[in-house]
Amino acid sequence: MSEHSKNKAEEELKRQSAGVSKKDLEKVIHEQDAIEDKFKTSGPLGRYIEDAKLLFSLIKDYANGSYRAIPWYSIAAIVAALLYVLNPFDILPDLLPLLGLMDDAFVIAKCLSMVESDLHAYKAWKLQNQSEM
Repeated sequence: MSEHSKNKAEEELKRQSAGVSKKDLEKVIHEQDAIEDKFKTSGPLGRYIEDAKLLFSLIKDYANGSYRAIPWYSIAAIVAALLYVLNPFDILPDLLPLLGLMDDAFVIAKCLSMVESDLHAYKAWKLQNQSEM
């Protein structure tokens, strides 16, 4: 993927994050299976399947109110990235073999780097709450 395409994908993630709403959060949760199906390929998104599961767990816990120790901008970045993956007609249309998913993979990678510390905190919280059960 060219540097130009990476920059466009990053700009798109930031642009979409700014407009994320609670309705978008609910849409991502509702479309979880369709989004996860894109990660279950052997293509560029395949390496992020475990990360995607963690992102879905986090936004579900946020949505149901059980985990709120995360800033909205991190939730918005996650939702925007997952909506980007869902959209087949983004910067590089998913119809293009392998190339069409490379921008999706870059957006997910960028999102993960943006929310890395929040994800670590969430994982620790999740592990602590599971051990208390």
